[in-house]
Amino acid sequence: MRQRRRRWWLAIGIIALAVLALISLAVGSRPIPPAVMVDALRAYDPRNDLHLVIWELRVPRLITAVLAGAALGLAGAIMQAVTRNALAEPGLLGINAGAAVAVVLGVTLFGLTRPMHYIWLAVLGAGLAGTAVFLLGRAHETGTNPVRLVLAGAGLSIVLIAITGIVILNAPPTAFDDFRHWAAGSVEGASFEAVLVLAVMVAAGFVVAVTIVGGLNALALGQELGRALGAAPRTIWLSACLAVMLLAGAATAAAGPIGFVGLIAPHLARAVAGPDYRWILPCSALFAAILLLGADLVGRVVAAPSEVAAGIVVALIGGPFFIMAVRRFRVSRP
Repeated sequence: MRQRRRRWWLAIGIIALAVLALISLAVGSRPIPPAVMVDALRAYDPRNDLHLVIWELRVPRLITAVLAGAALGLAGAIMQAVTRNALAEPGLLGINAGAAVAVVLGVTLFGLTRPMHYIWLAVLGAGLAGTAVFLLGRAHETGTNPVRLVLAGAGLSIVLIAITGIVILNAPPTAFDDFRHWAAGSVEGASFEAVLVLAVMVAAGFVVAVTIVGGLNALALGQELGRALGAAPRTIWLSACLAVMLLAGAATAAAGPIGFVGLIAPHLARAVAGPDYRWILPCSALFAAILLLGADLVGRVVAAPSEVAAGIVVALIGGPFFIMAVRRFRVSRP
């Protein structure tokens, strides 16, 4: 019965994502009729300006939103599993902020603007920030007081966001304009070059996550019981950190520091898939992709012809959700 329910929810999620993807190609500052959209997908004509809008602007934007959302959902699910903390997610634990400050410093100080360059900076920044939070929050003692992770992440995020702001405010005007949109968490202006790098990094993070899914199920029961079931906590922790670095770092480099996606999606996945991380991981990725793509669509519509960044729309949803999660779990454990 539960297996059938999981499959139904996956099917519903895939259909919802496909519908949102089609709407994403048609909706924007310049609406495109469905017939023209289908024609552009079937027989691309570079001399047709509407075809150019779809392929040069909206297709890369669509793929970026889906991949970045899926990456943040996977990263959040992994972090909640290894820390046994229902409030864990890349944004709340400072990992997104670490990736952001690394990108800002690299672009401003060293002029690194190619996706291949700054995506590695984001991964490095995510790794350093994650390590700092895990050490400050004493994550190896999960189950004792996991709220320390949230407090350590919040404190580190404030510091890193302040550093990012200082650098941006002292950057040249052109760099400031670029950073202003990126820092709000926007997938506008995505390119196929960035999509390619993002896809490779997300695929690598997904492969690492798949290899430890059995260990995540064991660790979710606690380190002692997990070790009794044959899990190797240290190996799982290191692999989980690598996966989160790749996923959160790549997503932040491509779409900016977007919070709450990695918090909301795993909770939804757990509600429909149960406690098995073999199902939670794909459901988290799917629901997070739907959430970020939907937020991007809402941002295009509510202030048309201007746009509201997807990160701002997600924050408006994620803030109340975070408060409800705190009240429900009493910041103890999932």
